[in-house]
Amino acid sequence: MPRQNKRRTKRVKNLIVVSTLSAVLLSISTYAWFIGMRSVNVSAFEVEIAAADSLLLSLDGVDFQESVTINKDNYNDLDNVYEGNTNNWTSLIPISTIGEIDPTTSRLKLYEKSSMTPTAGGYRIMTSQMDNFTDPDEEVKGYIAFDLFVKNITGAKYYPEYLLANEEAIYLTVNSEVNVDDTGGIGGTGIENSVRVAFAQIGRVPLDATAGEITGISCSGGSTVTSICSRTAQIWEPNDTSHVEAAIKWYNESCQKRIAKDIQDDEVTAYGGSCNLITDGLAYQTHAINQPIGSGDKVDIYDGPDYNTFQTEMEDDGEGNMIPKEGGLVGSEKFLTPFPYFKDTQKYLEGTERPPFMHLAPSSITKVRIYVYIEGQDIDNYDFAQIGKMIKVNFGFTKERFTEKDIDYPGPDIDEMTSPRIEFADGKQAIEVEQDDVESYSDDLEDITVDGLAIVDFAEEPATFTSTGTVNLKVSGTYYITYKAYDAEGNLGTAVRTIVVKESVQP
Repeated sequence: MPRQNKRRTKRVKNLIVVSTLSAVLLSISTYAWFIGMRSVNVSAFEVEIAAADSLLLSLDGVDFQESVTINKDNYNDLDNVYEGNTNNWTSLIPISTIGEIDPTTSRLKLYEKSSMTPTAGGYRIMTSQMDNFTDPDEEVKGYIAFDLFVKNITGAKYYPEYLLANEEAIYLTVNSEVNVDDTGGIGGTGIENSVRVAFAQIGRVPLDATAGEITGISCSGGSTVTSICSRTAQIWEPNDTSHVEAAIKWYNESCQKRIAKDIQDDEVTAYGGSCNLITDGLAYQTHAINQPIGSGDKVDIYDGPDYNTFQTEMEDDGEGNMIPKEGGLVGSEKFLTPFPYFKDTQKYLEGTERPPFMHLAPSSITKVRIYVYIEGQDIDNYDFAQIGKMIKVNFGFTKERFTEKDIDYPGPDIDEMTSPRIEFADGKQAIEVEQDDVESYSDDLEDITVDGLAIVDFAEEPATFTSTGTVNLKVSGTYYITYKAYDAEGNLGTAVRTIVVKESVQP
């Protein structure tokens, strides 16, 4: 029993924020982003959040605990959240954002489809900014949003100035994931691949701030508030390398290369030839919408170098500056931004390569507004994805950058170090192969086999062992295979193998 308690203590200490979200997505009579406006009802959707002893969490700005819970039943319950909150729990519709915070409302700028019409090369889109700014007392339908207050008691001094160098890094845990809920969802549609979770830091105050000062944190700042709204929200893209077959077929059928000379001139707008290939196992850039798009802007959803190759042609002006080429192709970059999401594959990086997910100031209380939504511009958001109905989201944060595996810990066995360890028997974390080089890779063209892996556990054998990820030896790129081992108590061990498929060198 003491050994079990130590293991549980280890897991709690490692976690800053752990969330479990389960959403039932019920499709109704309209359609998805590409064709119409299918909305998605959310019923069972719960967030459970736990914190380490150096951080405490609150939904009301008064009661700070190691764990809090928010769901569709209590998101506006004054026994759980603060009076005057603008938490939002509605049906989901595909929207788009680049994480920009509106300083006048302390909310994300979000864009929804106002019109869509097919073109020879896909779909032309018009968008408007969602009106979450007119009424300061509530958000609008289409996404989930709620306030979370994070108290960081690390350090003895509060820094009122906004300076990233004064802040402490936290990391996304490897067990953070989004998938179809096995209690009612329908697998294989890929709905989980278009989900996004945005973390918008609004502002912070010192630890001795009053409850009113804490809940009143906004972009406008104040005598005790440090505004952080100039910081773009961190947006997590789960399943960045996963693309179901139906989504790929939809894209292949509807996308053709756009070869217009000028986006504003329909007389020279033309389409021809297949768009760039989409392959399961590779990550692709999402070109998120950054402002309203009108009918005269003539923007297609597949505009961008990853898809229909449509982008502004640039040239050197002779002084080292790149400017649009006279008479060249004029693209849609004004309206579409290749957004730098925090991708799933980044959470598996180890040691000094592991990137921070967020930063928090010491001796502070930070107001974070969390948004859960479906990204309409994601390549996986095709018309039939919502048939999947139910998704489950788990996310967490840790302050630990290194594990015992990262430093090759040489000391004696420690009871608390109980997570399964996965090691590659050949010692190769990364493999390079040429296209179609089956023998040097695996007999299976789709998934790497688990042969060559040794599972080492300090205690008992793992209760479960899984591998996820695909590799296409016919398409060059960088693929990732993730291995997970859970022991009987739920401790997780992970390992990632990188497979770089290079173009074949012809003799």
